[in-house]
Amino acid sequence: MSNTPLFHNYYLTLRTETHKSIMNRLFTFALLASTLTLQLSARDARAEIEAMPERAAGVYFAYPTDCIDANAETPKGYEPFYASHYGRHGSRYLINDNDYQRVMEVLAKAHDANALTPRGEQLRLQLDTIWEEARGRGGELSPLGARQHRGIGHRMAEHYPAIFADGAEVTATSTTVMRCAHSMFNFIQGLRDINPSLEVPMESGQRTMVFMNYQSPESSALNNHKGPYYQDYKRFKAEMCKPDRLVGTLFSNKNYVDVWVDKDDFVNDLYWLASDLQNMETEISILNLFTTEELYNLWQYGNFSFFARASTYPRAEGKHVANARNLLSNIVENADAYIAGGRRGATLRFGHDSNIIPLLGLLRVEGCFADTEVPAELSQSYADYFVSPMAANLQFIFFRPAKGKKGDILVRVLHNERAAGLPVADTGEKGLYRWDDLRTYLTSLL
Repeated sequence: MSNTPLFHNYYLTLRTETHKSIMNRLFTFALLASTLTLQLSARDARAEIEAMPERAAGVYFAYPTDCIDANAETPKGYEPFYASHYGRHGSRYLINDNDYQRVMEVLAKAHDANALTPRGEQLRLQLDTIWEEARGRGGELSPLGARQHRGIGHRMAEHYPAIFADGAEVTATSTTVMRCAHSMFNFIQGLRDINPSLEVPMESGQRTMVFMNYQSPESSALNNHKGPYYQDYKRFKAEMCKPDRLVGTLFSNKNYVDVWVDKDDFVNDLYWLASDLQNMETEISILNLFTTEELYNLWQYGNFSFFARASTYPRAEGKHVANARNLLSNIVENADAYIAGGRRGATLRFGHDSNIIPLLGLLRVEGCFADTEVPAELSQSYADYFVSPMAANLQFIFFRPAKGKKGDILVRVLHNERAAGLPVADTGEKGLYRWDDLRTYLTSLL
């Protein structure tokens, strides 16, 4: 990592310090960077998916609550006064009703042609039941998504009640997409579980989209079928998608399949449908249609696609993560304003995976970036189910010395409510940083 522009920018911010101070801090930064590289290379995504097949859903992985950091206490001698947050919307249905109907129509036509196996017929009936819940809800927040955000808001206020006590200045903003607004509503309800009198002005409009959901023309141009990633993605997908075994378990007539079924498209559509069931209320699961190897392979090319179109993909030359600079600027500016004004409260933001993935990549949060452009190598260092599951979030919790105490302003950085490692010298506790150090690093990225 030390040969990246990020390292160079960090160096420039320190140029006015003494030589000894510069060298000490650069050594710390380089040591942290090398440590992160070692940790990232140790990821075994195949084993993680085998242990929990739901992870193969990638960005459709329902928000995990089993790893929430229990060590989120207020540092001794300090008091929390400000929270800055960006969260992806919670669990949702597939983005469009057609995503269900395409699979159902293939099975319905095969049924009419008497070309389904008993397992294929069972799947057809299961999808009829699933459709009863999903019909007309394409792209909408699911009840689970609502519960996720209420829980995250509840825990934030429960851990740091002083931030949300009476008189707090709390604002909330979402993108113009309703699942994000509904996530915001439920998050605030979670806050009000702790303080029912809390008042939170809410906004969802075009005025804030310049930082809430920014996509530059340069970044967007890289993501069409002429972009640098697409041919690699296309080849990798062809290698990883091996539909014959699964198709053979569902269809009884090979000749029918050869004429009427696009096997790759059908298996890919079925994979996404199966992946998203964990975000619905239904108790039906069809992930067991796939072997672990099939799930891992299908996940791999989806993982590469999200990484190459939104994160630190080298061939994008930083254009994707640059989309998060407006958002990062808003984070720093709001924090400065609360600190300078001696204010107390929170700034809450609700958007999409296409916003939080670049932000995490820009900040080089541990586990949320990679430096490879080789699709088959990516799973060793980057997993989208870790980076941006449903309801993924990044939180900055600010602490100032308690009355009568002296000290630096401290910031706890949490990714999905777990301590977030950054290439910044911490206070001796992972995820807890001095604001002066963290601010220097953040502004270097702008």
